Amino acid sequence: MGTARIASLHCYPVKSAAGVDLERAQLTPAGIATDREWMVVTPAGRFLTQRELPRLALIRPAVTDDLVLTAPGLPALHVPLQLDGPRLPVVVWKDSCPGIDAGNDAAAWLTRCLERECRLVRFDPSHRRLSSLDWTGGREAENRFSDGYPLLVIGRASLEDLNGRLPKALPMNRFRPNLVIEGLGAFDEDRIDELSGDGVRLRLVKPCTRCKITTTEQSTGEPEGDEPLRTLKSFRFDPTLKGVLFGQNAIILEGCDATLHVGQALEVRWKP
Repeated sequence: MGTARIASLHCYPVKSAAGVDLERAQLTPAGIATDREWMVVTPAGRFLTQRELPRLALIRPAVTDDLVLTAPGLPALHVPLQLDGPRLPVVVWKDSCPGIDAGNDAAAWLTRCLERECRLVRFDPSHRRLSSLDWTGGREAENRFSDGYPLLVIGRASLEDLNGRLPKALPMNRFRPNLVIEGLGAFDEDRIDELSGDGVRLRLVKPCTRCKITTTEQSTGEPEGDEPLRTLKSFRFDPTLKGVLFGQNAIILEGCDATLHVGQALEVRWKP
């Protein structure tokens, strides 16, 4: 056994847009409340991310009485939290699910911001989208529009180790975690089976393979070469997963209505 602490908490209300830093985070069966609850899609319903539209990083969401989106040179866009509109079939990787269309005003705002025709959809809460049962050990873990798992956990020491190898240190926001933990060694999250405390139990189930979003400077929406992927490939490449690894995807075993907070201690149970 060991102990880790939550160093920071983050959610991403709009998939691939800027994140929101939190002091406290309400858990739900699908992860942190509002995380990846909205998504930008093509008119045909295919998901769009910073992989092809790095300017998504410039969209800053805030969740108040509405979802409020801001971006340079544009007026704020307000979208009702309890959106009720036409259902649109949308695709996230290999998953198809219904999205609730946010309407023409939201579509026009995004199209102007991203310089590409697109629409905004909200995850339909009547639909259950599950993580791969092969990785969760057969346990059903719900998601909204995340790539595949409700939570991403990264150790602060892991970024410090990586930054010691890079020509220029990078901030944690390049890697878009939900939980950053401290008090452990570099890449110790790879060896964690479960994190638990205050009625919460999280299981780390799958390494996170990283893509070119990590090369985009989040404050400008501009790609900056091939780092950190080039350096990660030199010591974190996994031939089975065919990618470089940084962080661990996690599911919620207990505490789907609990609250996490920065500074919270979590007991570590290591993998056998």
